[in-house]
Amino acid sequence: MNTEKDPVLLTPGPLTTSLITRSAMLRDWGSWDTAFNSITASLRADLVDIVNGRDTHVCVPLQGSGTFSVEAALGTLVPRDGKVLVPQNGAYCKRVVRICEYMGRAVVELPIAESTLPTGAMIEEALLRDPAITHVAQVHCETGTGTLNPLQEIAQICARLGKGLIIDAMSSFGAIEIDVRTTPFDALVAASGKCLEGLPGMGFVIARRAVLEKCQGHSASLSMDLYDQWVYMEKTSQWRFTPPTSIVAALRTAVDLFKAEGGQAARGKRYQANCDALINGMEELGFRTFLPRNVQAPIIVTFHAPEDPAYEFRAFYEKVKSKGFILYPGKLTEVDTFRVGCIGDIDRDVMQRAVRAIEETLAEMGVKQISSREMTA
Repeated sequence: MNTEKDPVLLTPGPLTTSLITRSAMLRDWGSWDTAFNSITASLRADLVDIVNGRDTHVCVPLQGSGTFSVEAALGTLVPRDGKVLVPQNGAYCKRVVRICEYMGRAVVELPIAESTLPTGAMIEEALLRDPAITHVAQVHCETGTGTLNPLQEIAQICARLGKGLIIDAMSSFGAIEIDVRTTPFDALVAASGKCLEGLPGMGFVIARRAVLEKCQGHSASLSMDLYDQWVYMEKTSQWRFTPPTSIVAALRTAVDLFKAEGGQAARGKRYQANCDALINGMEELGFRTFLPRNVQAPIIVTFHAPEDPAYEFRAFYEKVKSKGFILYPGKLTEVDTFRVGCIGDIDRDVMQRAVRAIEETLAEMGVKQISSREMTA
């Protein structure tokens, strides 16, 4: 685990990474060199293996943040006359809607309360009501709140009705099981700087090969054309345009560490232990989570802000930071919240120390009213 003096990033990414991973960035790589191309090829294979998709799916990496790859997936996998259904229960779902609107793709928003899960029945009803819908774009872990949406149930509905499924698995890939054999999808989008514990700067799309083969000409953007990127990589083993070489090399090391830890099952178990330690400690202080535990992903937790006039988020944030922990502001508009991430190169001991830092900060600020009851001395 990270033992350096830098603040621990309790955020949904970028996040605290291992020194080993960061050290992998210290070498310069030639973007056309065979050694670097081998790194890219091995990563592509290993990332597909995480979802057990080597027989049916391919991995197409892309420069930029994860949102770049979400946009690339929508613009490439959805034809220009396609129509996308977005079950919308948070900020990142709204972003998917906005991307579709920017690209001129017809989009249907299925509004759902931020504390509520979509269901297969909801999705099925929406699809039957509008047969013109060709694709469903589903955010797996909605990190605006921390909600874990029922992906497998939704995937089965899409498969039965013959609709393409594009998954934003940005904050879940590598920590929460997604298996193409039980959760069929056309495309899954994730990034280097999340649960794989790499550095930010590279996204990737795991796409069904048979679907991607038919996507030539869909994208209105050259740099975002996943089909063109895939064809070029298959032909040359190289990236079309200058890749983030150091980020790719660091991700190679991060994935090696991921495999050594025990893969998705082990990482998910560690994150769940982090999440449990966080929630248990914060509840002892009097905090309330925005979500009930049965829909809470072990990725990031949203807490109601203290109900005390002495509380102010910016001062709270700075004081907690001075004690070694960086928190995240809330993403909700109707209630005052803040968020604490559970992912990265950290363990439950780190989470317990973070809770102690929060407790000390509240005492320093004179915050006594947390959630309709006073803090215990």
